[in-house]
Amino acid sequence: MEHAVEVAENKDAHRFEITVEGRLAGFVKYRRRPGQLVFTHTEIAEEFGGKGLGGRLIGAALDAARDAGVKVVPVCPFVGKYVERHPEYRDMMAEESGDA
Repeated sequence: MEHAVEVAENKDAHRFEITVEGRLAGFVKYRRRPGQLVFTHTEIAEEFGGKGLGGRLIGAALDAARDAGVKVVPVCPFVGKYVERHPEYRDMMAEESGDA
């Protein structure tokens, strides 16, 4: 699954998307707050499941958040579990406040 896998931000849809050979394989939705990205939902299409794409997607989204200098609120359980398994991202976590 190493060939033609890309992650890009789709700002109009408020999500990061992962594609395989140009086909949408999944996404993680977010909401922006001042200085934060609130990740609300992750979805990988069934046909692409079990190939590690969810992890690649979340890793790339977190890297983009770090590059942008924003903190992350992992409302989505998949994002939270990813951060638990990848401690290098823990410093980016923000305490959730207000509506998610």
